[in-house]
Amino acid sequence: MRTVLELRLLATPKAAPELRHRLREHSYDIRLCATELLTNVIDHLGEGTPVTVRVIGTAADHGRTRIEVTDPAPGALPVLLSATEAEESGRGLALLDALAERWGVEQWADRKTVWCEL
Repeated sequence: MRTVLELRLLATPKAAPELRHRLREHSYDIRLCATELLTNVIDHLGEGTPVTVRVIGTAADHGRTRIEVTDPAPGALPVLLSATEAEESGRGLALLDALAERWGVEQWADRKTVWCEL
């Protein structure tokens, strides 16, 4: 696979529009999923958490694109929730699950990567 984009940044609300701008050549679904993964870091680990965002894909992947967001918290795992209409949060991973062909988590002693493929 070939890395199309690798961006190191701090997970802040201002980083989301920057990420979408950097992905402007990609589809709406790719921009949305990348932003949701970044937002999950902000919501669950806190603003200012250092992350690396990668968007990977080649023609050999049959049009597939892999989005990865790596953060320094290997124990803080994402959980797919069933949010009700009244709840203000809990829909990010459900949205990702609906759009992505597959998604998952890779863990190491000092970090984790949450990824999805579209």
